[in-house]
Amino acid sequence: MSLTAFVQCRIMAPLRALLMQGIAPRRLALCVAIGIVVGNIPLFGVSTVLCAAIALAFRLNLPAIQCAQAAMAPTQLLLIVPFARLGERIVHAPTEPLSLRATIGSFASLAGGAGHAAAVLRNAMMHAGLAWAVVAPGAVLLIYLVLAPVFVRAAGRRAGGDAQGSL
Repeated sequence: MSLTAFVQCRIMAPLRALLMQGIAPRRLALCVAIGIVVGNIPLFGVSTVLCAAIALAFRLNLPAIQCAQAAMAPTQLLLIVPFARLGERIVHAPTEPLSLRATIGSFASLAGGAGHAAAVLRNAMMHAGLAWAVVAPGAVLLIYLVLAPVFVRAAGRRAGGDAQGSL
């Protein structure tokens, strides 16, 4: 299955179905924006639970938010190092090597060892989490502002009328 077919089948079709079922386009845009941002949190195993908690707390559509969150798995991996680097800059920490080769070398060396490698990984995850927390609110707002008009327009085409929806 090609990437285009995958995106169409697994992401776009469910979102279209939600619009057709009557979910307000602006609420759907908010769900997708939150799902995208939380899906990129640089802490593994947190995004699914966090999205579910947010959806339940704010009465958002759970399938929509989880669909967007799950689609972010590849970008979540890609953004760990940039988030860690941004976090290092925020707290003015020295840059630590975050490659597989450096980690294996740290485990193998007598000077560093497993404790050093674990400390570097812990610090990287803390820096990445901090950077994500700083970036996340603005990212949700920006993605929402881009998606809301798109979903409103798509719902209007499907319904043939005013589909502004409200938050």
